[in-house]
Amino acid sequence: MKYGYFDSENKEYVITTYDTPLPWFNYLTNGNLFSLISNLGGGYTYFKDAKQRRITRYFYNAPDRDNGGIMIYIDDGKEVFSPCFYPRKVNLDSYRCHVGINYQKFVSAKNGLQMKLLSFIPRKDNLVIYQLKLKNTTAATKRILAYGGVEFCLWNAMDDMTNFQRNFSTGEVEVKGNVIIHKTEYRERRNHYAYFAVNKDPLSYQSDRDTFLGLHNSYQNPTEIKSKRLSSVRASGYSPVAFYQNEVILAPNEETTLIYLLGYEENEQEKKFDKDGNVNFEHGKKVIKHYLNEKEVFAAFEELKEYNEKLLSGFVMKSADKNLDTQVNVWHQYQCMMTYHLSRSASYYESGIGRGMGFRDSCQDLLGFVHLIPEAAKERILDIASIMFMDGSTYHQYQPLDKKGNADIGGGFNDDPLWLIAATYAYISETQDFSILDIVIPYNNSETEKGTLLEHLDKAVHYTVNHLGPHGLPLIGHADWNDCLNLNCFSTNPGESFQCLSGKDGGVAESVFIGAMFVKYGKEYLEILEKIKKSDDLLAKSVEDMKEAMYKYGFEEDHFLRAYDAFGNRVGSNHNEEGQIYIEPQGFAVLSGLGLENGMADKALDATYKRLNTKYGICILSPAYTKYHIELGEISSYPMGYKENGGIFTHNNPWVIIAECVNNNPERAFEYYKQITPVYVQDNAETRRVEPYVYCQMLGGKEAPNFGQGKNSWLTGTASWAFVAISQYILGIKPTLDGLLINPKMPKEINEFRVKRKYLGHTIVINARRGEKEAVFVGENEISDRLLRNVNGDLEVSVTYR
Repeated sequence: MKYGYFDSENKEYVITTYDTPLPWFNYLTNGNLFSLISNLGGGYTYFKDAKQRRITRYFYNAPDRDNGGIMIYIDDGKEVFSPCFYPRKVNLDSYRCHVGINYQKFVSAKNGLQMKLLSFIPRKDNLVIYQLKLKNTTAATKRILAYGGVEFCLWNAMDDMTNFQRNFSTGEVEVKGNVIIHKTEYRERRNHYAYFAVNKDPLSYQSDRDTFLGLHNSYQNPTEIKSKRLSSVRASGYSPVAFYQNEVILAPNEETTLIYLLGYEENEQEKKFDKDGNVNFEHGKKVIKHYLNEKEVFAAFEELKEYNEKLLSGFVMKSADKNLDTQVNVWHQYQCMMTYHLSRSASYYESGIGRGMGFRDSCQDLLGFVHLIPEAAKERILDIASIMFMDGSTYHQYQPLDKKGNADIGGGFNDDPLWLIAATYAYISETQDFSILDIVIPYNNSETEKGTLLEHLDKAVHYTVNHLGPHGLPLIGHADWNDCLNLNCFSTNPGESFQCLSGKDGGVAESVFIGAMFVKYGKEYLEILEKIKKSDDLLAKSVEDMKEAMYKYGFEEDHFLRAYDAFGNRVGSNHNEEGQIYIEPQGFAVLSGLGLENGMADKALDATYKRLNTKYGICILSPAYTKYHIELGEISSYPMGYKENGGIFTHNNPWVIIAECVNNNPERAFEYYKQITPVYVQDNAETRRVEPYVYCQMLGGKEAPNFGQGKNSWLTGTASWAFVAISQYILGIKPTLDGLLINPKMPKEINEFRVKRKYLGHTIVINARRGEKEAVFVGENEISDRLLRNVNGDLEVSVTYR
């Protein structure tokens, strides 16, 4: 069953029913304020940090899985309904949800009333705009009571849901006509507040949740909506909300607009209060006055669309495969942008409370984002590097508000440092900005311990050199990329952290995967050194030694092993009863160049295809674990076929896609790409369940009862790596330290394509078609190494590929 369609002309996905298998979300942001909004209007809003600056509430494990967000009720005298279906859940006569690039638009109708709700965040100010247009399409005059509002969170989302002995006494608001200000804790430790405003003079308001809902009621059927009058209670303690009631009278064919604003403001500490001791509302008042004007809302929305067009113009392709064009040009890059902004911190699946921005996650997200806003990528690299320790290790996560490492999780994930090299290499390749290496930044955000970014990279790569196990392979620490492979954990007690518990860290458990990483990123670091006329002979030898260790101890029979456990036993071996082959080392070893010269690459990729591939994607391992293996940790705690225990973890599928391209097998690469890419799996929406316009992290594997069912959508490294796979390897347009490499690996079904790509501030137009030989021409001049060097102007390039 299909639930909607791609509107390529408007760069939208149009959802045509509110009966989607799960709430389908979109993200709104200007880089500081974030708002998640579902196809039913649910979601939540926060400023920078979903834990520390939560503005509205969301109940994750409630039976009603879509809640929070903007709540609008329309009473037309006959019945009460909502333009987004929620929260009233009264069937509408028509409904469409237009999922746009950084905006959401609802178009619905009921009883002759047409409703259009537009939601977006303007580029320049920290507020969500909800513009509701109401039009009477009947021959009779309509008198309508409209109610709009939100429920505030008491800022710290974790404290909000746990510390009730305090929070049932702290909620505070101020009411200033058509503006309700949420000022909980403002008198003491906070200098920020939130507000909710409406553009028309209200009949009444409500700021106390219990009064609004009444006894035994939910937001589906509040007492005060039934009574047709809000009692204008000013909240004191308990749960503050902000609702306004407006009367609208519409003649036949008449239209009116209600504008609701949900905003966030900060005041300087010495300017927190006005002369009467209330919230200093001067700047907020100016912002509200500006945006409660329909012309200014229109202008702000046009500015947003113009910004999005410019952003997506950096990489545009055209081919006979319109699905591929839609994916590459719009949804893929949009998801990369949002994943960059949020890492894994806040979504429908991540509460934003238990984790911040991931070190390895953010580094990988840069790979698919750096071409969009290079200057933002540069800032992120410096932020990430600043949480590293002097020995080259790093915190695993950091909080986006203060940008400090998350001490609750700590470090000890031994793959983390190498990802910083990946991110920096990608940034320099895109920008040729080697000066980033000379920028001095802290270690562990210290004011006294500092070094250049190059020194940070040097410590990062040598951390692996200094932490090798008995086979000369890297020690795994708490875990590597697969957080759930916890070889030093040995957890027996419920509630223990698999990742942070070290029950047996004897310097034995090794990661073959990190070995493959070291070969790739060790070489990339050496390339960086060569470009700045430096060298490291000992590191070069370490990379060669790692290659030999990978061949001698990391490969058996037909595939690469996954690891050695704390007893020195093989993991991911044909001799294991379960978990005999893992996807990660097969893809990453080959994309690192391992096994190409000795046949190991062919064997590993063939084994991947035969033993791990399914119609929905490549499983992370096979066969799945049927019992808990204490020496392996969390990976064996999941039911068979879910998450890391045999699920289709799409994040690492692109590594195999890239590996197949490196191994010169474009047909299989594109087959893998289509299996996991949203535009090609539309007919599977009933099974897949998650949003059909973005990648998800995981689908149920072949051993799962719900084979092919998706989870953890939107914020996944799949987006970044899949964009690298399609843009740099299948289309073959890859930035390098020496220039732009043009080397397509296209399947036979695509005979030609055209890409317009921004590079170093110039426009490169690449016209590619299938031919007898592989060649790259600029004008009449053939570029023998297919590398566009010293680009200093716009170029038109002709490419043939076999």
